[in-house]
Amino acid sequence: MTDTARPAPLGPGAAVLAFDVGGTDTKSAMVDVSGQVLGLRRTPTARDDADPARAIAESFAELARALRDDHPEIEVAAAGVSVPGLVDEVRGLGLFASNLGWRDAPIRDLAERALGLPVAFGHDVRAAGDAEHRLGAARGHDDAVVLAIGTGIASSMLIGGQPYSGGGYAGEFGHSLADPRGERCPCGAIGCLETIASAGAIARRYREASGREAAGARVVLDAAEAGDPLAQRIWGAAIEALAEGIARLVATLAPEAVVIGGGLSQAGPALFEPLGERIDELLSFHRRPVLRRAELGDDAGLLGTALAARDLAAARTAAP
Repeated sequence: MTDTARPAPLGPGAAVLAFDVGGTDTKSAMVDVSGQVLGLRRTPTARDDADPARAIAESFAELARALRDDHPEIEVAAAGVSVPGLVDEVRGLGLFASNLGWRDAPIRDLAERALGLPVAFGHDVRAAGDAEHRLGAARGHDDAVVLAIGTGIASSMLIGGQPYSGGGYAGEFGHSLADPRGERCPCGAIGCLETIASAGAIARRYREASGREAAGARVVLDAAEAGDPLAQRIWGAAIEALAEGIARLVATLAPEAVVIGGGLSQAGPALFEPLGERIDELLSFHRRPVLRRAELGDDAGLLGTALAARDLAAARTAAP
């Protein structure tokens, strides 16, 4: 269990706990009334094939004890929990998470019993998108799309300043159709965007085509910039697929901003400049969104989870 650097304060509000569950690691932290994030830790996500949701919920109790022991003077009012996969925030269910092994799991109820606190429950990428809207690169834009491009591609859509969930099914941008004659995706469909344009896909396609090792998309980008035609083709195909996908989002949702985070965003101008130029070419009368790099990094999901917990605490305080 290790502490990581503290992200920027969230501003005044209720003291809360936040748990951002990933397929490999879980981030946990306490937020005090000033908005300072305390005791941020990354620990292995709890595993139990027989009852994976219960195991993770029970791990929250252990993590909460450690945070409270370190900060006994702080009285927390609520907790936030965010998880990957398909999530029904209204009913508090983890509908499906292939890498965590649950279906229709009552995660919110399990977490509330484990923690003895009211729990705000949600999706990890929607939480990150809300944080980018309230604290980061999407500030000032109530209609926005936040993309997380790493091993896969996920998204969060904000409409009128509110995250849109579609009953838990919205935001699967990586599984939108990019090439009907393309590769089979692990999800079972053919030609999903993330088989072409995720950081993981870029590295994998280069390895398979070249027979050379590529630990990540940065290796492919470096090779492309050094003049490798194969790397240029694979990088260019990723840019084209992303631009076409974003152009469809623009035509459908008319976002004011498109924010890109995740590992691929670390490419900086090598990603954003050609992507922006190609989006401009594809659009006609449409409102051109500003294209921005995410500002909150790996902590966005945890910060959004803490914000949701604070919202819940405030609503409970205001209720008659």
